[in-house]
Amino acid sequence: MDDKDTPRVGAAVRRRRRTLGLTLAAVASRSGLSVPFLSQIENERARPSARSLDRVAEALETTTGRLRAAADSARAVDVVRAEEGEGVRRLVRGRHQLSALEFTGEPDLGREFQHRNDELMYVVGGAVDVEAEGQVHRLEHGDTLFLSGGVRHRWRATVPGTRLLVVAVAEHIDATFDSRR
Repeated sequence: MDDKDTPRVGAAVRRRRRTLGLTLAAVASRSGLSVPFLSQIENERARPSARSLDRVAEALETTTGRLRAAADSARAVDVVRAEEGEGVRRLVRGRHQLSALEFTGEPDLGREFQHRNDELMYVVGGAVDVEAEGQVHRLEHGDTLFLSGGVRHRWRATVPGTRLLVVAVAEHIDATFDSRR
């Protein structure tokens, strides 16, 4: 594997380590790698071999695939043009830490949702009714609604031409906090 094929995973390793509340010393102990080497990885001054990356991933309770995906998403620049979709439009393409969708029109998906991670709804235009935790919230132009991970909810547009922006931590990211750890 030449240098160009070796993953640059430093930012992903650092984010995952901090999410778990671990120090570099703790990851070093778990992985059998040195603190200076792990610091170099996190600061993009060293690229780990496949075996070292496996050891880091295991120490961080994840997989090399997830670290690589998080690393790839950390360097993305992508423009999504307004004309690239109607109805439901992805505002962030690919597999990233952030998921963003725009719903246009009067979609009533007729189902309840429950996501593991946090979500924010913003009404760009029109109005929606959002039922969450047994209470209905009427949102109009400019209103936002935050839902923490795990909250069951459903929504429907109540005005023709409604535009709703839904932004969330992507499902493949474990952003939940487990206080038992």
